Amino acid sequence: MKNAIDLDYREYQETMQTAALTFLERHQCEHLGSDQLLFSRAVQHLVGCLEVPWHIAEKLVSRAFGELKSNNDRHQLDIKASSSHVAVITDPASGLTWAVPISMIYQRILNAPDNRRLRLVTP
Repeated sequence: MKNAIDLDYREYQETMQTAALTFLERHQCEHLGSDQLLFSRAVQHLVGCLEVPWHIAEKLVSRAFGELKSNNDRHQLDIKASSSHVAVITDPASGLTWAVPISMIYQRILNAPDNRRLRLVTP
């Protein structure tokens, strides 16, 4: 029974994430200068039109936004080779692989002073 519930929830999340990605793709040209506004509108769309709970909508739009921004990027995260301390990134076209410590990702990207974080704001 638990597996069926987990499967239903995963399918729900995938469907709503696809809806978020579709919304982002459809409306990105309206917000060329403001990723933040596009992000907020997508969250509001999921919450208002599809009745997705707010906290889930933010998470799903974040994932969809990542997909939108990396669609043309051939680099991939190798989840099986990665650990809780190292992210392994591969380039299938060249065959290159990089092992990047999570602490370096945090230090150089997440904790950088100029890092722009996407948060929900109302217009």
